[in-house]
Amino acid sequence: MTQSVVRRLVPAAVVLGVLVAGTSSARAFDQAQPHSWWKSDEFRMALGLTVDQSARIDSIFQTTLPQLRQEMDELDRLEERLSRLIERDADEVEIARHIDRVETARANVAKTRSLMLVRMRRVLTPDQRTRMRALEEASRKRGAEARRRSTPEAGQAPGSSSRP
Repeated sequence: MTQSVVRRLVPAAVVLGVLVAGTSSARAFDQAQPHSWWKSDEFRMALGLTVDQSARIDSIFQTTLPQLRQEMDELDRLEERLSRLIERDADEVEIARHIDRVETARANVAKTRSLMLVRMRRVLTPDQRTRMRALEEASRKRGAEARRRSTPEAGQAPGSSSRP
């Protein structure tokens, strides 16, 4: 398993997307560190995951990984080609056709990832899903708070302070 694929795939689950099988940009995965939440003692305890559940979720991930890897490689290849077309000022019709290919590839990645998350979610009991939603909400709030603290106040130049 390559690091880049893991960085793209696992954080979605870490952010507790297991409950929300919605799509998100595959590129968002690049910023996060690999982490198998279903193997983490912290998550296993918080959710009450059994060893069997953890193994089943891992099996779903390992089974899906080759397909995701292949789809991400295709997306990367198509995005690189699109960049080259744009750089050489190719005909807009040609660029538009290629954008369609890129977006289809991106949709394929999102669909495969979402179906993986749905399968993982099905391993959880209703109570575990409720706990997971609570963990997801807490994580979302922490992220929003961290972003709010790192963003300069409106109307101020970065690095300036509102204190005298």
